[in-house]
Amino acid sequence: MPVSQMRGNLTVPRIVFLVIAAASPLAAMVATLPLAFTLGAGAATPAMYLVAGTILLCFSVGYAAMSRRIVSAGGLYTYIAAGLGRTPAVAAGFVALLAYNALAVMLVATFSYFTHLVLDASGIGLPWPVYAACAIALTGYLGYRRIDVSAKFLGLLVGAELLILAVVDVVMVGHLGASAFPLEALNPVGIGQAALGLGLMFAFTSFLGFEAAALYGEESRNPRRTVPLATYTSIAVVAIFYGLTSWITVGAIGPADVRSAAAEQLGDLLLNLTAEHLGEGAAEVLTALLLTSLFATLLACHNSTNRLVFALGRDGVLSRRFGQVHPRHSSPSRASLCQTAVNVVVIGVFAVGGLDPYLTLSVSMSGLGTLGLVVLQALTAFAVIGFFRNRPDRDRWRTGLAPLLGGIGLCTAVILIVVHYPDLTGVDNPLVNALPATLVLAALAGVVRARRLRRRDPATYSAIGTRTTGESESAPLTEEFSK
Repeated sequence: MPVSQMRGNLTVPRIVFLVIAAASPLAAMVATLPLAFTLGAGAATPAMYLVAGTILLCFSVGYAAMSRRIVSAGGLYTYIAAGLGRTPAVAAGFVALLAYNALAVMLVATFSYFTHLVLDASGIGLPWPVYAACAIALTGYLGYRRIDVSAKFLGLLVGAELLILAVVDVVMVGHLGASAFPLEALNPVGIGQAALGLGLMFAFTSFLGFEAAALYGEESRNPRRTVPLATYTSIAVVAIFYGLTSWITVGAIGPADVRSAAAEQLGDLLLNLTAEHLGEGAAEVLTALLLTSLFATLLACHNSTNRLVFALGRDGVLSRRFGQVHPRHSSPSRASLCQTAVNVVVIGVFAVGGLDPYLTLSVSMSGLGTLGLVVLQALTAFAVIGFFRNRPDRDRWRTGLAPLLGGIGLCTAVILIVVHYPDLTGVDNPLVNALPATLVLAALAGVVRARRLRRRDPATYSAIGTRTTGESESAPLTEEFSK
């Protein structure tokens, strides 16, 4: 009989590594921070990270309360089913599929592009598709095996990137003293509405991936304790590194000059500061770790996508073949093979067409995936309220006000991303900037699939979102939301 229950031995630190890898602090500081300085809040960018982190902590209060009741590889999809109903959950599941796959393809393209640039400068002139093939192969291998293998591998990569960021921060503070922490960085007054909106948008996008903790509940020890603790820890660690690194960077450049310096140097900004304060050798190490950071993010995204596909297959929303696990590795191996195939096909088409992996593929997929995941987070915040509203264990703060504040903040982020979508993608291509419409199409396809299941297979439909581990508490859908 096919196995449909994953197993693992994930602890809080291992889940934290998986989640932080998805958020990719080093890549965010090297690639996103200069854009936030240039297009967003300028010297007040650290305040934007503080605001975004506070909103996401509010979201995580309700998210943690939900994770103590429901343990499932479906993550946000399962929570939406429990709080808003089956049809919205399937629609959200299809949006999540599109968003996660877009981000995975984007990360393959970004990794291969920057690896090509770095190695080409060192005299290794292989074309970018070679690096993409290596990344896909290694990701597929690790994703096929038990999650503990990926967690150990990511632990090394994430530990290295956090260490180099900490070293850079400490050395710059040692050189700058109190001037490393200018008060202007915490004062967003006077920067203008557009800059404020863009600053918040870039801050929110830098936290992408923190919601992945719940996806590993079935493979963790004591998931009702492990998942909430890992969520809080991940947000705190990422927020501290984002806030401190951006604040110290403002101090190193000077609040009055940070916007112009970032516009001029862009992705070289942090690398140049590292070379100035730690030497060229440290800058080269930072560059190498940037590549491993991108790969770590790719692997984390691959694992998240696998578990979503597994949950949808187990529920019968997708083919049930995807809802089976490997008999020896206890991993969603078929879902992993599916994700690997998607990467091969999309990257292969772009390679054969001779298209630029960064300016075409990476740019187009990054905005699409970002918007899709923020929409899912916002829906989940309101799903928490819906799930607990008639339960005796509801709490005014944890399951009411906190997720409401988080949901409002995330809806604000959705509006900001939609309004400023060309700024997020960085291009004026009308086709690229029309991609958010595909998320609407994905949601409609999910609604059609759910309604078809309800008519033709009511038993499968009624079980959507209810296949969780034996450690979950009973979480029946309310009659109103289950229709």
